[in-house]
Amino acid sequence: MPGSDKSDKSGPSFTDQEALLFHQQGRPGKLEITPTKPMATQRDLSLAYSPGVAVPVRAIADDPSRAFDYTTRGNLVAVISNGSAILGLGNLGALASKPVMEGKAVLFKRFADVDSIDLEIDTQDVDAFVDSVRYLGPSFGGINLEDIKAPDCFIIESRLRELMDIPVFHDDQHGTAIIATAGILNALHLTGREMADVKLVCNGAGAAGIACVELVKAMGMRHENITLCDTKGPIYVGREEGMNQWKSAHATNTKARSLAEALDGADVFFGVSAKGALTQDMVAAMAPNPIIFAMANPDPEITPEEVAEVRQDAIMATGRSDYANQVNNVLGFPYIFRGALDVQATTINDAMKIAAVEALAELAREDVPDEVASAYRGNRPKFGPNYIIPVPFDPRLISKVPPAVARAAMESGVARRPIVDMHAYAEGLNARRDPVAGTLQSIFSKVRQNPRRVVFAEGEEDQVIRAAASFVSQGLGTAILVGRTDEIQERAAEAGVELRDGIVVENARTSDRSGDYADFLYSRLQRRGFLKRDCIRLANNDRNYFGACMVALGDADAMVTGLTRNYSIALGAIRDVIDPKPGHRVIGVSIALSRGRTVLVADTAVIDMPTSEELADIAEEAASVARRLGYEPRVAMLAYSTFGHPPGERAERLKEAVQILERRRVDFEFDGEMAADVALNADLMARYPFCRLSGPANVLIMPAFHAASISTKMLQELAGSTVIGPLLTGLDKPVQILPLGARDSDIVNMAAISAYNLGA
Repeated sequence: MPGSDKSDKSGPSFTDQEALLFHQQGRPGKLEITPTKPMATQRDLSLAYSPGVAVPVRAIADDPSRAFDYTTRGNLVAVISNGSAILGLGNLGALASKPVMEGKAVLFKRFADVDSIDLEIDTQDVDAFVDSVRYLGPSFGGINLEDIKAPDCFIIESRLRELMDIPVFHDDQHGTAIIATAGILNALHLTGREMADVKLVCNGAGAAGIACVELVKAMGMRHENITLCDTKGPIYVGREEGMNQWKSAHATNTKARSLAEALDGADVFFGVSAKGALTQDMVAAMAPNPIIFAMANPDPEITPEEVAEVRQDAIMATGRSDYANQVNNVLGFPYIFRGALDVQATTINDAMKIAAVEALAELAREDVPDEVASAYRGNRPKFGPNYIIPVPFDPRLISKVPPAVARAAMESGVARRPIVDMHAYAEGLNARRDPVAGTLQSIFSKVRQNPRRVVFAEGEEDQVIRAAASFVSQGLGTAILVGRTDEIQERAAEAGVELRDGIVVENARTSDRSGDYADFLYSRLQRRGFLKRDCIRLANNDRNYFGACMVALGDADAMVTGLTRNYSIALGAIRDVIDPKPGHRVIGVSIALSRGRTVLVADTAVIDMPTSEELADIAEEAASVARRLGYEPRVAMLAYSTFGHPPGERAERLKEAVQILERRRVDFEFDGEMAADVALNADLMARYPFCRLSGPANVLIMPAFHAASISTKMLQELAGSTVIGPLLTGLDKPVQILPLGARDSDIVNMAAISAYNLGA
């Protein structure tokens, strides 16, 4: 698909080995299946299987529509390919397509909370492929076809749509067409033209090209104003060479016999062909204010820089993330299926595709709020030539596109279960977003705008070297590896990691700053029993002290450590060097994500048995972190009791902390003491109408460090929750400490968080 986000101007931001390790580490692949119901007791098993399962079986036999109520069918899509046209790699077969299909399934889940299973059909025979898929209908709510060569894809999709009563959608065709047409609508709006009046040339008569032409026709562009070209040139009435029925349907009476002739005076160029297909001379010959969508992947038919050399009035889009106006299919398929599944649509028709086009176009015209601005590199985007298409990480997409698609399905008569309250539906869709992924994307985007120098204290470790290379390649800043130069070079070579520009190696023993760092340490530690020679030894031999001194004295902006040492040891060294930020309390905050809900838990790292005053400080610090991450804090002071019952001595500290926060007149919601279930469950909270929280808490203040640490680690290991942290906050300089044995991707995340500076 055009927008695959796999390349930038300088090539991929990862090595081949990094890509292989990403897919191999932990459980191989990118997917797993987990049960949604408890399976702990014999009764659970009896309900889940025999004899309890017989009840929904009979219900579905009596009324097949109940399968959407009692099974996963209503939120399950099959991602299916035979590998005959894998990305830009060609026909490599079904098995080779599996990483791509798994990736597609991950995108479904990440962006729209749609569950999916990849199925690779090992046949190039159209009839056999259709027969393999047609009988899968009872298992799924929709079929997403992917990476199937033309013209086979046209035949397969058409026949399966006739044979199945669920949506069948070939994304390589329709996804590209939908996103590109949304961009065309806005480009025409900006240049004051109408769809019916413009002349369009599409170069590429495969799956995507023909789908693009069909969709713009469905939206009002006239047949005679469109010239479809393939490698033989324009497709005209009477042409015989290289023709098929799908091309013939778009043949016109054009006199043009070359792409250059077809583009003379054209308003719009659609490119789904190959690098270099569009020349500067062709661009120069186009009409005023030309609209150029060069969507070849990974390299466009012509680059924006090349267009700018000959035309200053062009509006340009490509399939690449490093240019404005990326045509990226992920803007479409997750949300289109989300809307189709939620009304149990029998198909995805033209009305639904047009609704998606219009929703995307309208979204790009809206003012961009603060929440969304962080998803964009550079300045806040504003509707105009460089912003006619939303970007994939715009969190508004899920509440805009699926309702439009669902409404169109209902109005066109293909919805089996109409939605009554569309406003409530749109609001509920926001809860399906992956908030941690959105938060991390926001952090990465902001760091890219202001790249930082980050110390990677354990620079000789393989994971750290890989993480440093990834940090630099993603444009997050400079990575400073602390360690022996020869050892780091040898480890990097063994790992297949290039020590590219932006990676700096600092050897503490040979650094010309070690003496200054020793003096700095001595000034801080001399009245705590440290001799000068102790401080020299720390500066020369302890990488945490050396790295922390770099940050403290301004030779670096942030630091990440902890891969090989216990948290408390690393924290002790850092606190010897860096003071708390004035007016702040040093604490650890963990982000816990479970089933789409995100909560911040504090203090998970620093203060063992906090006093009432310290608990109030922790609450303020954690609320500040929540706001820095984009959440409006609702703080719950947790205990084993709820508002005095059962009574106990330890709960008194929480009550006193609440009173302290009242006296401080803090500007966030808080209450307590309360049990965790009351804090997180709206129904249980409703039993206490006097509770000051407007909804379930998203910041949990634990009565003690051990309670916070135990609860988050249990969530991670037993409940399968994602836990990020503890994130260290409250220091005067940003430092983050990793869990022992962290993966390279975790190190990059923590390095970015450190660079972002939660305590700023």
